[in-house]
Amino acid sequence: MSGRRLASVDVFRGVTMAAMVIVNNPGDWAAVYAPLRHAEWHGWTPTDLVFPFFLFLVGVSITHARTTRAGWLAVGRRGLIILGLGLLLSGFPYYRLETMRLPGVLQRIALCYVAAATTVRLVGESRRRVAAVAALSAAVLAGYCALLLLVPVPGGAAGDLGPGRDLGAWLDRRLLGGHLWRPDWDPEGLLSTAPAVATTLSGVLAGWWMQARAGEPARLRLGLAVAGAVAIAAGYAWHPWFPINKNLWTSSYVLFTAGAAAIGLALCHGLVEPHAPIPQAGGRRYHGAIAEAFVALGRNAILLFVISGVTARVLGIVRFGEPAVPLKTWIYAGLFAPVAAPQVASLLFALANLAALWALLWALHRRGVYLTV
Repeated sequence: MSGRRLASVDVFRGVTMAAMVIVNNPGDWAAVYAPLRHAEWHGWTPTDLVFPFFLFLVGVSITHARTTRAGWLAVGRRGLIILGLGLLLSGFPYYRLETMRLPGVLQRIALCYVAAATTVRLVGESRRRVAAVAALSAAVLAGYCALLLLVPVPGGAAGDLGPGRDLGAWLDRRLLGGHLWRPDWDPEGLLSTAPAVATTLSGVLAGWWMQARAGEPARLRLGLAVAGAVAIAAGYAWHPWFPINKNLWTSSYVLFTAGAAAIGLALCHGLVEPHAPIPQAGGRRYHGAIAEAFVALGRNAILLFVISGVTARVLGIVRFGEPAVPLKTWIYAGLFAPVAAPQVASLLFALANLAALWALLWALHRRGVYLTV
């Protein structure tokens, strides 16, 4: 495994995190452009690409990470820390244990990371590792599809993919009870984490390809782009029988989003790697202010997610003004709503929020301070 950090991976992760902050923090949830909303159920919008892109990049990073090579304890420690941060964020600030949501984004990232890193350690440097991981991913996707389409849900029917009516939702209600995002289902539920692991393993395959073709950048990018196009086509071919659906994390969704992520990574590699890294006084810097601006977000992605989540909760809880309203409402109504149409004002609030968070992470980046878990 190579330990060299790729600027293009950091940039792509930074772009993904910037998109996450924007879609999660509009000024007014009633005034959001359609591409910045999740699909209501089947289908997709650009917003539905954010989470799988991040998991794909987790897989890519596993192939380069020192943590993966350091041993089982290092992998377990990292997974537990991410899981713990997710639980702390889920309950913040009241921590009502009887109703606190147990699944979540960071929790899923932790489980996918541990599962993928464990797989990478088990296959080692075997010449058949690519075939083994590809076969495992295919088996997971086929098995998940079979479970949701063929296994009858107690009290329901096999193949019912409506909200809260699939096998995964039934399992979550049985095991997690009142600790879900919605009363009867959760988008980060237990069963749907299995295909999310396959998303992460697709990033592992991409990372190995990038290592194998490190000296052939044109072939590296072409391979990612071609594989991405094939995966997108396969996802759409599966869609009529097992629809692309982020909430269910369907097998067609895995193929489609992994393909889009591979193409996105190829694009970032072509734009960034020919110019990076360039040593400068004070540390390693990446050529181009735009690229390095995204590196600041990408290298502190977990910290950004936590701070963004805490900030959103605080802005919704703290009340200000007369009569007292949530601080977010007060800021939005006073600074953004008067200057533009509702959807524009809502987006401007999200961009201002991103700018404030970026300023903090930029200051940390300039000092070489990163949350290493």
